Amino acid sequence: MAKDLFAKFPHIESDDLILRKIEPEDLDGLCAIYLNETIFRYIPGKVYKTQAAVSNMIGHFERDFGKRKTIFLGICLAAAPEYIVGVAELFDYDKAVNMVTLGYRLNEDYWSQGIAAMTVRLLTDYLFNEIGINRIQAFVMPENVKSHAVLMRNGFHKEGTIRQGALWTGKGIVDLTEYSLLRNDKNA
Repeated sequence: MAKDLFAKFPHIESDDLILRKIEPEDLDGLCAIYLNETIFRYIPGKVYKTQAAVSNMIGHFERDFGKRKTIFLGICLAAAPEYIVGVAELFDYDKAVNMVTLGYRLNEDYWSQGIAAMTVRLLTDYLFNEIGINRIQAFVMPENVKSHAVLMRNGFHKEGTIRQGALWTGKGIVDLTEYSLLRNDKNA
C-alpha cells in the first residue's frame, strides 16, 4: 500500500545532492533558472521577466503543495546546501493508479555534470522505496536529447511519441516522448 505523496514535504539527501523545500532565501538560485531563456527551450512556460515575478513563484510552490497539485523541490549540491542549482517537480499524482510524473530543470551553469541524472535517481528511489509509488513517468520534447539520455541512464523505458498531443504554455501544440519506470523495473 502506497503512502500519501503529500502527507509531508519531502527532504531527500545523498552524498552528492539535497532535494529540499524552496524558501524565500533561494531567490538568487531561482532567478538563475527562471530568468534564463535557454532553459525554457525544451520545457513548458515562458521565461520570467523580473526578479519580483520569480519571488512571487515561491508562494505558489507552497500553495501547490497545499492543494496536493505539485511538489517543487530545490536541487542543491551537498557541498553547498544553501544554493539551489535546479528545481525538480512531482506532479499529476494519481493515487488510484499509484503513479506520478516527474520533471526537472537546472541552472545552465550546472548542465552536463550528471546532476539531472542524480536527481532522477534520488527521486525514483524516494518514490519507490519511501512512498511506494508503482509508476513514474516523464514527458520530454523529442529535441531535448540530453533529457532523453538522463531518463535512459536511470532505466526509464521509452513508451513512444505522443504526436501533437499536448499544449505547452509558450510552445503551443507539441510532440512529447513519454518515458516510464515501474517499481518492478528497478528490482529486475
